[in-house]
Amino acid sequence: MEEIVLKSSKDSIKAKEKFFNKKNTALIVQTAEIIVESFKAGGKLIIAGNGGSAADAQHLAAEFVNRFEIERPPLPALALTTDTSNITSIGNDYSFDQIFSKQVRALGKESDVLLAISTSGNSPNILKAIEAAKAIGMKTVGLTGKGGGLMADKTDILLNVDFKTTARIQEVHITVCHILCELVDHMLFQVGLKLEKNAELQKS
Repeated sequence: MEEIVLKSSKDSIKAKEKFFNKKNTALIVQTAEIIVESFKAGGKLIIAGNGGSAADAQHLAAEFVNRFEIERPPLPALALTTDTSNITSIGNDYSFDQIFSKQVRALGKESDVLLAISTSGNSPNILKAIEAAKAIGMKTVGLTGKGGGLMADKTDILLNVDFKTTARIQEVHITVCHILCELVDHMLFQVGLKLEKNAELQKS
């Protein structure tokens, strides 16, 4: 049992160390920048995923709408995984493949950003959501693993966790989500607060 614990923890650390290289770090910053641009333009962050990735979508949306680590105004983020009436009616009347794309078409606008989460990169409903978002003119970000699958060349930014185990990929994903929250908060609020404090110090 102890060996399982140690192996899992070591693999999780290995997955993170492998992912957080210079290229992916720059892509994460770029992702935060387009989210900030969207918020400033009156847009919102729309997030979609299945299973554990659905939980990550809701988790991230809550961090933006409520708060992350600093006191600041709520930020517009929406997880497409929470409305069971929409999901079940679309799945029943059309197909499960369209549960996210129809919501994107109904709720999305050009100034919005879609964050599409799929550990395989091959989830049909995620791929259709990306297509719907691009048709509207939205920026798209893919958070994926295992090479990115069919998602690899469909998003404006691809954050790919090059690891085989789904659990380890998802552990990197939630770390990325938390870092995005921190970066967006910093870009929108922390920098401004520091400038205000510096101005006050200069006056005194």
